Amino acid sequence: MVPFAGYVLPIQYQGIAAEHERVRTAVGLFDVSHMGEVLFRGPKALATVQRIVTNDVAAAKPGKAVYTPVCLPTGGIVDDMIVYKEADDRLFICVNASNKDKDFRWFVEQAAGECEVLDLSDEYAQVAVQGPNAPELLARVLGEDVRGLKPFSFLKKDFRGADVIVATTGYTGEPGGEVYVPNGAASALWNRLLEAGKDLGVGPIGLGARDTLRLEMKYCLYGNDIDETTTPLEAGIGWTVKLGKGGFVGRDALLKQQREGLKRSLVAFVVEGKGIPRHEYPLFVGDRQVGHVTSGTLSPSLGVPVGLGYVDVPNDRPGTVIDVDLKGMRRAPARVVEPPLYKRP
Repeated sequence: MVPFAGYVLPIQYQGIAAEHERVRTAVGLFDVSHMGEVLFRGPKALATVQRIVTNDVAAAKPGKAVYTPVCLPTGGIVDDMIVYKEADDRLFICVNASNKDKDFRWFVEQAAGECEVLDLSDEYAQVAVQGPNAPELLARVLGEDVRGLKPFSFLKKDFRGADVIVATTGYTGEPGGEVYVPNGAASALWNRLLEAGKDLGVGPIGLGARDTLRLEMKYCLYGNDIDETTTPLEAGIGWTVKLGKGGFVGRDALLKQQREGLKRSLVAFVVEGKGIPRHEYPLFVGDRQVGHVTSGTLSPSLGVPVGLGYVDVPNDRPGTVIDVDLKGMRRAPARVVEPPLYKRP
């Protein structure tokens, strides 16, 4: 257990490698109640959110979830988040725990009184249910209609008298969902999922495996891979930026960057020798530093060291050989690859 974003959170229960394997082959539960939740409510809620985020929430039907960055006027990323569109006048947003206070202030400032912006973070817990057996487990506990949900969709369900939101979103690359549950029912839901999933191989998963799972998929971690100095285009999530939807915060800067061309981009790479890449380790081509590592680990699924990092264009092309500087002691060769690093069989 370690302190994180004002909470005490589990890094591991039985070991990162074992927990990682459980999610890839069976089903795991993540207590991610530290995440933040914000509600936009009122007749102008959709227009307000549409102006703040880079993706096109207006194009989504009610019951759909939309992954999106929120940018500064510079194009730098305030945070990345998921918008759950309940209706045009009601949008529920999950934000990163370490940014929730900053995000809420930014939302209120940008909304400028056009709609209600409510911080619900202290009212909700969140349980992520991830893995090949996750859809079966969610259906057993929350109803058969959950099984039929398409990716990035959600339903409101009743769990022992509590209104919960079950969504087919996640941070692992595996099937499953995330359940937003009022605090009073959170422990009961957690215990029920463990009980109902005994024959499915269920078990609790800590933040250590959450990090290795998301890294294998090249899912960005705020504060490592993206922040206020990086743009969605540089981070390889340009598909979340809908420049044609109309005005939004950061659009002009992103249009300019698109027009002028990227100077760097976030790549995935596999180390072809010994040595685990870590945050901020320099990346070289020959004697010239071309970037730095943002995330790295020994991949439990692949059995080799892998990482993410920003490199100068054109060294971002798949097949490019780069060197990871290991604390100045030696360099390990690595090869840029097409993401994701792990591809589910």
